[in-house]
Amino acid sequence: MINPLENLKRLYQLKLKQKLPAYKRYLFEDLANSPAKITAIYGSRGIGKTTLLMQLLQASDVPQQSKLYISCDHASFTDLSLFDFVDEFSKRGGEIIAIDEIHEANNFEQELKSIYDFLDIKIIFTGSSALHLTSPDFARRYSMYHLYPLSLREYLELSLNIKLHSYPLNEIWAHHEELASAIIQSLPNKKPLKYFDEFMNVGSYPFYFEDPNKYTDRIIETINTILHTDLSKIFSIQPDKIDVLKKLLLTVCVSKPLELSIEKLASRVGITKSTLYKYISYLNDAELIRHITHEGKRFAAIRKPDKLYLANSNLFNALCINSNAGTKRETFFASMLAVNHTLHYIQKGDFLINEKYTVEIGGKNKGYAQIKDMPNAFIVADDIEIGFSNKIPLWLFGFLY
Repeated sequence: MINPLENLKRLYQLKLKQKLPAYKRYLFEDLANSPAKITAIYGSRGIGKTTLLMQLLQASDVPQQSKLYISCDHASFTDLSLFDFVDEFSKRGGEIIAIDEIHEANNFEQELKSIYDFLDIKIIFTGSSALHLTSPDFARRYSMYHLYPLSLREYLELSLNIKLHSYPLNEIWAHHEELASAIIQSLPNKKPLKYFDEFMNVGSYPFYFEDPNKYTDRIIETINTILHTDLSKIFSIQPDKIDVLKKLLLTVCVSKPLELSIEKLASRVGITKSTLYKYISYLNDAELIRHITHEGKRFAAIRKPDKLYLANSNLFNALCINSNAGTKRETFFASMLAVNHTLHYIQKGDFLINEKYTVEIGGKNKGYAQIKDMPNAFIVADDIEIGFSNKIPLWLFGFLY
């Protein structure tokens, strides 16, 4: 019988023969420089967590024989104790181990706690965004990094093989005209709207660059894996209820935000309100939808409906044929601002950002009537290359990370 450690070392050697992309995602430097003993990378399926793990192993100055990559969803890991396995690797000179799909390991939280408390080894692991990895017990011990889908900036860097800067939100508010002009000059054909139109449909998931013709099929496969494997296992959802989750996703895809009340939405998908709220939470955790609440709910149990969006604009083509242009704009904006910012919706304007900035989103002719005389208020407009005053091009928010 093959020793589990030797078998997984052999699989790691096979993994090393696979060519790694040269491109590094936005979190790479932070992760590579992290001094943490245990580091977690969590996020949706298909966004490059495994590639990032392998790149971090490759960049580590630890001797090759002291590194290891394992995936907990591999058959070789069935019934293995994570602690016992890591302990064995550590005793034989292991210094760093990258653990993929850790949510597939039995009792992984307790096993990680024991590794942290008793073993002298560096761990980097990935997990599904559907797991509540940000629980206080995790936060005390581990450095947590949330990997999001590709930004517009990253998509352009990959598509055009160029280097572009990201900008913090306060710089975009204050200097959007100069920033937009500088970015446009960096593009080969000086046409940001052409690339933005592309990105709204493709490129959120790095596997687009492996086979563009199969991109939508891959997204559908990813959605099905999240529903049938991740959510089914993590939340013990019965197989017959997965169709309800799919119906909920389709309904969000074809509807305008706030078009359906919770009562009507529950009726349409055929479940109770309490079950609907539970399923919304599951899909939000899995990063298939984005659940945005009214800003008044920060202070009290105000009876206001919630807004539901798909998690990114690329999901529309995989889930429904007809979609609303305004909804897709808001979906893009929310997906870019979700990284390091808070979003609520409000009565005047579309979003309240970081509890301070009011944003109204629309086409190039969108006026200021809805945000007139409001402080820290901006129009975010589609179909314009460069803005002016408090009117900012929508595409520019794709450069936040």
